[in-house]
Amino acid sequence: MTLRARVGLAGGVVVLLALAVASLVVYPAVRSIMRHQVDASLMQSIGEGDSLARQLKQKVAESGDKIPIDEPVELGSMLVQFVGGPVYPGSNRAFVEITRRDADVANGTQPAYFQDTTYNGVEYRLLTSGMGKPPGGLMRVAQRQDDQAAILASLAALLVALTIGGGLVAAVTARLAARRVLRPVQQLTRAVEHITATHDLTAPVDHLTGRDEIGHLGQAFAAMTTALDASMRAQRQLVADASHELRTPLTSLTTNLELLADGDGLRAPEAPALVQDAIGQARELRSLINNLVDLARYGKNPAHTEDTRLDLVAKTVIAKAATRTSAPRFTSALTPCLVHVDPDAIERAIANLVDNAVKWSPPGGEITITVADGQFSVTDEGPGIPTADVPFVFDRFYRSTRARSMPGSGLGLAIVRQVVETHGGQVAAEPLDHGLRMRFHLPVVPD
Repeated sequence: MTLRARVGLAGGVVVLLALAVASLVVYPAVRSIMRHQVDASLMQSIGEGDSLARQLKQKVAESGDKIPIDEPVELGSMLVQFVGGPVYPGSNRAFVEITRRDADVANGTQPAYFQDTTYNGVEYRLLTSGMGKPPGGLMRVAQRQDDQAAILASLAALLVALTIGGGLVAAVTARLAARRVLRPVQQLTRAVEHITATHDLTAPVDHLTGRDEIGHLGQAFAAMTTALDASMRAQRQLVADASHELRTPLTSLTTNLELLADGDGLRAPEAPALVQDAIGQARELRSLINNLVDLARYGKNPAHTEDTRLDLVAKTVIAKAATRTSAPRFTSALTPCLVHVDPDAIERAIANLVDNAVKWSPPGGEITITVADGQFSVTDEGPGIPTADVPFVFDRFYRSTRARSMPGSGLGLAIVRQVVETHGGQVAAEPLDHGLRMRFHLPVVPD
């Protein structure tokens, strides 16, 4: 069953139930009102007992005393019966049997009362009341109920017809309305099916521009496909760039191994140089692979985060870098600063920035590192970078013309940006007159 059919069926069922509930309320209410009107009419007739008695005597006289005085007589639309006192329980030769309660009503010990009865195959509403001073007689006034029964039967049939008809009309109307309302969903479904069949994430879905939930769904889906397309393009670019970067060291390593396999092998005079070159290429491959692994590890969802002293992490990285051979001089100004990050990822980002500064520092140069208010910055005295390269310095595999002759894969600074942006921060590079300042900023944990 389609969604439109289910919506139409649900709308019809809801209206059907609502009309059924309304009918169950209206029918008893109308019946009660009609019963109340009949009872009021009978009470009014009892109040006009003297007038009814005169009418009855006149009718008996006109009949030549053929009508017994205590038999029910039709007066207009009612049956009237007078029972002279004293009244005793027992059968009555006409109309309704006299009960103990009727005797108590005649004696004044019980109030008048209503009852439903059948006389000559016709249903009546009967009011029994005392007559005269107790102990006196009884006066009975009855009104036919077949008219009310017919009206109630017609009302019941009308309510049933309205309930069923209203449910059917509501179902058809809801079905037609659902077709129009769910048209954007159908369009979105077609777009999804097209993307599934063609794998074309650029398929337009921007026709869903409404302000309702369906419009928001379409806009969210369009944003998702755009982001997914960008992610897939980035992955393909990463694979292409990685393949290009891996090709050079693999080719050199393969060439060196082939040269070692020819001729005298390791006994050849050039063998030590070839081995050293192969070892260097293998290290470059290992560094590239490690960087690729780190790019995947420090993705958009940090595995573990905790409150971390940014100044202490920087201090640890500086201590490790200072132990290297021919390391430059380090000057630091580390202000205590608490951030909520993945400690390993931030340590790797700081280490990459420090390694980059060490790489470009001249002999005897100085590297200045500062930490304050969630910001880490490292400044070197190297050659710096051209202003045109600043927007791309943190891109994957990007290497300036000057850097292409030096070891590296172009992933170190890309890892820095990915780690920092994953934690809600920003990175920046600032060329100086003599050197370069690189920095990043992270949200600080409130006191």
